Amino acid sequence: MRFVKMHGIGNDYVYVDCFREMVQAPEKLAVQISDRHFGVGGDGLILILPSDKADARMRIFNADGSEAQMCGNGIRCLGKYVYDAGISRKLELTVETLAGVLPLQLFVSNGAVAKVKVNMGVPRLRPQEIPMLGDGDRVLGEKLSVEGREFSVTCLSMGNPHCVIYVEDVAQFPVPYYGPLLEHHPQFPQRTNVEWIEWLNRREIRQRTWERGSGETLACGTGACAATVASVLSGKTERAITVHLLGGDLEIEWGEDNAVYMSGPAVEVFRGDWLG
Repeated sequence: MRFVKMHGIGNDYVYVDCFREMVQAPEKLAVQISDRHFGVGGDGLILILPSDKADARMRIFNADGSEAQMCGNGIRCLGKYVYDAGISRKLELTVETLAGVLPLQLFVSNGAVAKVKVNMGVPRLRPQEIPMLGDGDRVLGEKLSVEGREFSVTCLSMGNPHCVIYVEDVAQFPVPYYGPLLEHHPQFPQRTNVEWIEWLNRREIRQRTWERGSGETLACGTGACAATVASVLSGKTERAITVHLLGGDLEIEWGEDNAVYMSGPAVEVFRGDWLG
């Protein structure tokens, strides 16, 4: 089976072109192929499939085999592959995901896609849309306790659930300890992604992410979008900001049309044959 390794600012996935390949038991394959010692290594597996409602369809499986609704960095790389491989040579693509059909704008340099802008859709703020236990219209600055420590959280969905927490020094925060505790907190019936945010100024924040099913990753596109929405709702930033992640920067804008737009690079690392 042929595969392509790609990453969006360090959030890396193994991609399989299912226009040409057939994948059996993707949940099992995701665990095997994502292993950084015995497999290819990555934050998960992404299948690029035909669609009857878009230019391509994306299925994403985390490193633990669970299927996710969306991945912002992953969909940018998928758009690059679709163009570079000639599946579609349109500079404006649509991709079907479990979070809906999303439009992509491709920016080409020297015949290959270097940057992708994605309309990530409208944030979902009501607890039942995240999903999260609780009432009300928004989860904005609510208290959430874990092992005796109380966090102030803002939660929303960008097609997948996110819990945003502000800290003073994100580089020193014990993300690997609190990440799994919050991911599996009983308030989140389908688990959650967790973003720790350090506010820098009205146009910049710094972020670390614990991804549901994958652990801490170098970047998270949907997480950067969620952090931007949370920062606007909290009055901390403007609607268009730069999010600094461990793997690089993303430009995020919560537009006046209520949709969130994400722009960032997409990089192919290598190709190979999976013999497992």
